[in-house]
Order: sequence, then structure tokens, then C-alpha cells
Amino acid sequence: MNKSHIEELPQAWAYTSIGEVRLSNVHQGRPTGGGSFVYVDISSIDNKTKRIVDPRVLSVPEAPSRARQHLEPYDVLVSMTRPNLNAVALVPSSLKGSIGSTGFHVHRPHLVAPGWLFFLVQTNAFVEAMSLLVQGALYPAVRPKDIDSYTIPLAPVAEQHRIVAEIEKQFTRLDTAVAALNRAQANLKRYRASVLKAAYEGRLIPTEAELALREGREYEPADRLLARILTERRAKWEADRLAKMQAAGKPPKDDKWKAKYEEPGAPDTSDLPDLPDGWVWAKWDQVGFSQNGRSFPSAEYQQQGVKLLRPGNLYANGKVVWTTENTRSLPDRWGNEYPSFLVGPRELVMNLTAQSLKDEFLGRVCMTGSSERCLLNQRLARLTPLGGMSDYYLWIFKAEAFRRFVDGLNKGSLIQHMFTTQVARFVLPLPPVAEQYRIIAEIERRFSTTDEIESMVQATFKRAERLRQAILKHAFEGKLVPQDSDDEPASALLERIRAEREKASVGDGTRKPRALRRRGMAAEPSVRG
Repeated sequence: MNKSHIEELPQAWAYTSIGEVRLSNVHQGRPTGGGSFVYVDISSIDNKTKRIVDPRVLSVPEAPSRARQHLEPYDVLVSMTRPNLNAVALVPSSLKGSIGSTGFHVHRPHLVAPGWLFFLVQTNAFVEAMSLLVQGALYPAVRPKDIDSYTIPLAPVAEQHRIVAEIEKQFTRLDTAVAALNRAQANLKRYRASVLKAAYEGRLIPTEAELALREGREYEPADRLLARILTERRAKWEADRLAKMQAAGKPPKDDKWKAKYEEPGAPDTSDLPDLPDGWVWAKWDQVGFSQNGRSFPSAEYQQQGVKLLRPGNLYANGKVVWTTENTRSLPDRWGNEYPSFLVGPRELVMNLTAQSLKDEFLGRVCMTGSSERCLLNQRLARLTPLGGMSDYYLWIFKAEAFRRFVDGLNKGSLIQHMFTTQVARFVLPLPPVAEQYRIIAEIERRFSTTDEIESMVQATFKRAERLRQAILKHAFEGKLVPQDSDDEPASALLERIRAEREKASVGDGTRKPRALRRRGMAAEPSVRG
């Protein structure tokens, strides 16, 4: 909260800086001994809840070089890296003696309520001010002196505690509302999964066999559809192979080359559940082709040109999305030179990379837009169904069965990449064509409702965050709780802070200054300060 953000402070308040109200003698040193220690780094902080949620227990020999800051309860941790993400937290009593990363600027409040600093570094004003001071492109960060020199309003200590208590009370109400929103989101996710599961199992709509029997008509069962697809598959392979030979100036003299075609084997259905009448099981390589992308030089990224489709463009809703942050383009010559890697409208693309075995980003499938033209990155694959039913396969690849298939790959290790040869083995249900159309329509009808609800939930999340910031803004403008004329003015508090700091800095010249006792704190740091 910079001076420019407050026109006039309440009468008993004063301006100071973060550096003036924190102790500077946080013990620095690598952990010692032969045991273990608790390590808190930036990844340990949930920047939404502002809590330390995932500290790691490490042995002393495996301590990273950044493990140097000895933490105490009530310490306020502020990540200096990517300050726009606002990874801040208050150290709880349970983590007394833990070791923090040097990526944090540790604030040990002196004669100031810890919650005062903790909430202050969550304000938009602080985040925006730090973001403007970021240095470095590959590792954007601010310096400790940037944070220490930040100007803050200071209320009397008694009022600080009243304000912190009121913030906690109002944030608790907000947290309850946000928890309800999270439950609503989880319910929507479960509902979508149940819809896709019913579609995968043939339970979403009346089957084509049922309707044909009821209406007294014939229909094409999926086994005949699969036979047509396999014929089309061979014809496509032959056409592609012939085109390559002719392009190389080596047209075939006879048809012997056709014998090199490998017919994909049928799946083993002995352990698979029964399908509805008229359906069959098929492997992906029976009903479609996969194409890996290729590497393109990042050194040639530019603002205009042909877009490069990358994993970050694939969204969970099944759509390819281009934003200012995730769009990379290459000179048009790359598209002209590699036309076979150009992805067009309404094509299926799959992400082949991830960070862990349970990463839902691995195997994510999306459909390109109606006017798409982009190059295919090497971490993606193009999926081309035969028979033209891309929409049906989009939802089948989003069903839980495919997620289980992906999770089952390379068991016992952290899979970071899967291959199109593995995707080829995925067994999926194939219904008659007419039924595929009706399945697609029913999924889209139901998901249109859930999408509307999801949009309302997201809008409410944003309103909750705006309200959270409004509470903080009022708090640090002195408008959240009444002032009390009996409170010691902040100016007197600052005089005491400066006097004690001066006294401690003098010392006797032979030992380090003694840590100053902090006052005005609750017995335990609460969730919010």
C-alpha cells in the first residue's frame, strides 16, 4: 500500500516501511547434523490460500543450497520470485525450527502484529508495486531491499489487532463461500465424468438397435462399420505410400509394395465388459491414424506468422485456446516447408507430455477451431479418425477409461512422455454411425448446461477475490474498524521501535545484537495471521 493509494491516514496512524518494522537478524546457515529437517521452499506455499501446505522432510546431506533461513513462528514469508503470483505465508508454530529457502524474504515483525504484515503483503497495491520492480526475464524476481523499502501505513498496535481480527472474521466467511464453490466445481466435474462414462458404456441414450427394433427397420451395426473403416484405412495407407514414392521419383512397377501393409490386430476382449447390441470393441489404430509433431526453433518465435500449437494451448474443456501469453508464431516459410505438420480446422490433437504419472494434462485431447491453421509441436500428436466422426472420439478420449489407460502406462515410474504407438493400443467402444451422432448431441446438450453453471461459479470466484481485496483496502485505509482515542499512536510505536533498534545495534562490539522480543502477538499464529 503506497502513499499514493491513501489520500489521508487516520489521525493516530503513521507511514513507515516494511524494513523498519521487521527484525533483520533471521539466522542464516545450512542445516547441520546427521538427521533430517523440514524444508519450506516456494513450491510449499499455496498462493491461493496463503498457507504452507507441502513442506518437505529432507536428510541433512541432501539439503539444497538454498536451504539456509531458520524460521520461527509468526515469520511472514514473501517469495521474491514472480511476485505477481503472491506466494506468501505465515509460519505456524508447528514449523518452528524449519529451514526456509533463500528465495523468500523473511519478515520477522518487531513490535507489530504479524497479521498486519501478513495481510498487507496480500494487497493488490503491494503485488503491483513489486511486479513493477521485477528484474530478469528467465528468473523474474525482486530484491530484499525492494520489499524493505516499500512504504506502508502503520496503525496503533491495539488497532492492528482489531483490524486483523476483523479481517480474519470476514475472510472466514469468504472462505466458507469459496469452499461451497469448490464443492460445486467438484460436483460438476463428477457429473461430466458420469455423462462420459455412460456414453462410453452405451447407457447415455437409447441404442440404435433398440430404436430399429421399436421402429421396425434395419440399421448398420458397428461390425459392418468397422469393416468399412478398415477398408478405408488400407486405401489411405496405399494412397499415402504411392504419393511418397512418386514424389521421390520412384513410381512402383507392380503392386508388390502393397503387401507391406500391416493390418492392425483386433483387441483382446476377454476381459472387457459386454457392449450393447450393435456395438463392437476396436483399437485406436484400427479406426484412426496418429501423427507426431516435430521440433521447431524457438529462436525464430515472432509476433506474426504461422502459429505453433503447443501443450499450453490445449484446455481441459476440449478446446484449443490462443492467448497473448501462450501464443507463439514462426515465419510463414516453416508452414510452407512442412505442410504435413500443418493442423487445420476441427482436427483432434493430443498432448504427449506431462510431469508425473497422475498428471491429467498427459493425454489431454482437444479439437481445433473452425478456421485453424497452425504447426504441430513435437510434444503433441494429431489424431485422425477414419469415418469422419472426430466429435465422438473427442469425448471418448476424455472418458475415465482413457485416463485409466494413460495412468496404467509405465507403471512404477513417473511417466513424462507417452508415444503414439502406446495410444494405438487403446481399446474403445464403436457404436453405429447414427448412434454416434445422437451421443454427441446428448453430450453437448448436457455439457452446455454445466458450462453455464461453471461460468457462474467462475464469476462468483472472481467476485469473492474482489471482495477480499476490498476488505484489505478498507483495512489499510482505517475504514474497517473504529479508531480508539486511547490507543497509543503509531508515531509513538515507531519511536520505540527505532529506540530499541538503535540500542540493539550498539551492543558491546563483541557479539551479535540480541534478538528483540516481539510483543502484541497472539499465542498461536492463526490461519490468517
